[in-house]
Amino acid sequence: MKQEINPKNTSRAQAFELWMKSPMPMVTLVKTLDVTRLRKYAKRYSMPFNMALCWCIGKATSRMDEFYLLPEQGKLYKYDRLAINVIVNNKEGGINSCDILYTDDLEQFGQDYTNLTQTASASCQSSFVDDAMVIGTSAMTATELDCIVNQYTDQFCNPMVMWGRYRKGWLRTTLPISFQFHHVQMDGGHAARFLDELQKTINTI
Repeated sequence: MKQEINPKNTSRAQAFELWMKSPMPMVTLVKTLDVTRLRKYAKRYSMPFNMALCWCIGKATSRMDEFYLLPEQGKLYKYDRLAINVIVNNKEGGINSCDILYTDDLEQFGQDYTNLTQTASASCQSSFVDDAMVIGTSAMTATELDCIVNQYTDQFCNPMVMWGRYRKGWLRTTLPISFQFHHVQMDGGHAARFLDELQKTINTI
């Protein structure tokens, strides 16, 4: 459910006053994560690495209250559930977008991920969830990337997690992650905590 709330009654009241009308309120943090365990887990259970990472992102964000808030068009909204957005290459050479509801059940999330992304690829149609807080993702795995900075538009203030191809070493597999967020939604400290939570989730999957 999506509900408009009064920013003054939240912990983001001051941030709302400072950043809601800022022409560039987006902030990007970059951290290199150790995804060795995640890569091995995905291989063992025959699941796409990116799907497993998307579930970990959902798990980490579900533990933080800030991810259930979103500034939009001068207002602040609160959600009671999360979704992960993924970009899909379609059969015509273009891209489509899929919102996948987050669930603690990895198997169910995997089934939903597979069904929705395959449908989008074949039909060239996007699918959206209107009443969930959407965490955007973008995986550009054709090459290794050190950092990604997304476009900013006031039509899309959702947080965004982006990455390229992971890097395999002798003992570790690493992956630089770029995390972009709206300053009204959270501060840099919250964003850093999210990246730490994401690493912990990967370590314990």
